[in-house]
Amino acid sequence: MRVLLDVSAVPERPVGAGVYTVNLAKALDERSDIDLTLLTRRADASRWSTIAPAARLDARLPAVRPLRLAAEQMVRAADEDGLDVWHGPHYTMPWFRSSPPAVVTVHDLTFFDHPEWHERSKVAFFRRAIRASAERAQVVVTPSETTARRLRDLVHPSADVVTIPHGVDHDRFHPDPAVEDADLEVLRGIGVHPPFVAFAGTLEPRKDVPTLVDAFARIAPGHPDLRLVLAGGDGWGANAVRRAVGSSGFTTRIVRPGYVDDAVLPALYRRAAAVAYPSLEEGFGLPVLEALACGAPTVTTRGTSMADVAGDAALLVDRGATDRLAAALETCLTDRGTEQALRERGPHVAAAHTWAVSTAAHVEAYSAAAARVGSA
Repeated sequence: MRVLLDVSAVPERPVGAGVYTVNLAKALDERSDIDLTLLTRRADASRWSTIAPAARLDARLPAVRPLRLAAEQMVRAADEDGLDVWHGPHYTMPWFRSSPPAVVTVHDLTFFDHPEWHERSKVAFFRRAIRASAERAQVVVTPSETTARRLRDLVHPSADVVTIPHGVDHDRFHPDPAVEDADLEVLRGIGVHPPFVAFAGTLEPRKDVPTLVDAFARIAPGHPDLRLVLAGGDGWGANAVRRAVGSSGFTTRIVRPGYVDDAVLPALYRRAAAVAYPSLEEGFGLPVLEALACGAPTVTTRGTSMADVAGDAALLVDRGATDRLAAALETCLTDRGTEQALRERGPHVAAAHTWAVSTAAHVEAYSAAAARVGSA
């Protein structure tokens, strides 16, 4: 099957949907039944040739985001002669195409439900893009049932909607006492020393990091050596995090190493006294799954896709509930029975999620999209 995967939205430092796209590209590239083409930005081809060395590269799109999005929408079917499926893994597909069949991934519906969490310039575009994809694609992939239900409620898609959870790279994310010294050396390189509570993700409104900072400030007096590590690049709205840190009273105990690379993230999760991911809403919440895979005692948000993934392997708290988040972190730090139970349950839950399993389900979605066109 000839598949074109549009990877042009993935930044040089991928997070979230970018991590999903990178791992999907790698896994598709390794399958003998997929003839893969990657649609990239013009200056980005060399990176993708390393990620997916067997794939064809179509480096036609400009680097500047508005120009890239406009160019992507104008790609015509005549340019993809012989393709069986087009996959847009980040909400979008060309609006003016008639073939080949299209599969589009819709990660969440926050552009509709919480436009205040996004830059204004993105909201109108992605609302239109999601509606167009739901109407014109053959299959829409969502990473969770939470997203699938909201998609059906909001836009009533003509496309088939298929839920395919993300995977986790178990070669990187796993508990391993034997590498403790190496992990600690890696963490020292970014100024992090145990004990610490860890957060990893882009600093943006939906992550609700200010609530985490407030919760840390409540437990910090009882744990004088404890630090809070906020790992991740600044996103839109990061000023709220800066203000929360500055007014916390514990500025010197809050470490902000910025975006951390592939070697650091597993060490951060493995050596954390607790991992907190208090996001208000996510399409999936990959950092929770990665933390569970490392055996980290994890706290996340009740009533979200993260809670669906974690089940009883994490402590769940209500959205924006500072007191309850502080209490859950305190439990991870002081209740050894709960801590040990979470460390044991996490890898067991995460074991069911692999990128090979996720990719196989995507290939089934591609076949379904092609069959839907064939039977029309």
